[in-house]
Amino acid sequence: MTSAGRRARSYDPARTRAALLAEVGAVRDVVRALTAEQLALPSGLPGWDVRLLVAHVVRQIDAVGVLLGEAEPDPVPPVTGLSVWAVSTAAIAERLDASTRETAAGMGDPVAAIDAAAERLEPWMDEAVRADRIVPHVFGAMRALDMTVTRLVELVVHGDDLARATGVEVAHDRQAVAAVTRLLADALAVKAPGNSVEVRIPPYAAVQCVEGPRHTRGTPPNVVETDPMTWIRLATGRLEWRDALEAAAVSASGERADLGPYLPVLG
Repeated sequence: MTSAGRRARSYDPARTRAALLAEVGAVRDVVRALTAEQLALPSGLPGWDVRLLVAHVVRQIDAVGVLLGEAEPDPVPPVTGLSVWAVSTAAIAERLDASTRETAAGMGDPVAAIDAAAERLEPWMDEAVRADRIVPHVFGAMRALDMTVTRLVELVVHGDDLARATGVEVAHDRQAVAAVTRLLADALAVKAPGNSVEVRIPPYAAVQCVEGPRHTRGTPPNVVETDPMTWIRLATGRLEWRDALEAAAVSASGERADLGPYLPVLG
C-alpha cells in the first residue's frame, strides 16, 4: 500500500521497457484499422478530432527520443517526481494543443506517421529506462525511467480515447495498465493527503488518502473500489464520479468516501 507520506514507488526498468513497446504496438494496431471517416470523428477531447488525437500520440512517442537527445542539465535542477507531473499537466494544455495541431498539419498518412514514430523510439529504449539518466523537462528535470513511465500514461489513456471514439478495440498491455493505475493512485494520495479513505484498484493498487481519522486495523470505515480502466478514466477526467457511481462501476462506502472533489487527478 502506498500513501502520500511514503517513499515514491519505483518502476522496474525491464518491465517498463517491454510495456511501452507493447502499448505502442497496441495503439499502432488501432490506428492501422481506422478509416478516413473514423479519423474525422470527434475524439471526445475538446476541439480535437481523431486525426488530431493520433498526431498527439505520435508526439508523445517521439518525446522519448527528443528528450534523451538533449544534453543532461548541468547543474541538475530539482527532479520532478511522477505524482507531481501527474497533477501539473494542465499547466501546459495550451502548449500541447498548439504543438499537436502543428504536428497534425504536417503528418500526412497517420499510419505512416505512427509507424515512423515507433521506429524512431526503438533505438532509445535502453537509455529510456535508466534511473540514473536525467532529462530536461518542461517541469524542470526528470529521471529517464520516470519520463518513460509518463509515456505509458499517454499511450494507455489516449489508446482508450481512440477506442471509445472509434469503436476499434485496443489490446492494452497488462503491465502498462498496471503502471498507469499505480501512478494515478499515488497521485491521488499526493493531491488528497491523509489516511481516512482506502482506495482499492485490484489487482494493481491500493492507497490511503483524504484528511480525517487515521485507520489502523480491521476493515477501513471509508472504502472506494473500482477496476483499473474505470479508475484511469476517473483519474483523467474521462468519467465523472457521479456517473461511475450510478453505473455501479465504482463502489464507495463511508461518509468520507466521496472522491468527486479530488477528481480528475491528472491535470
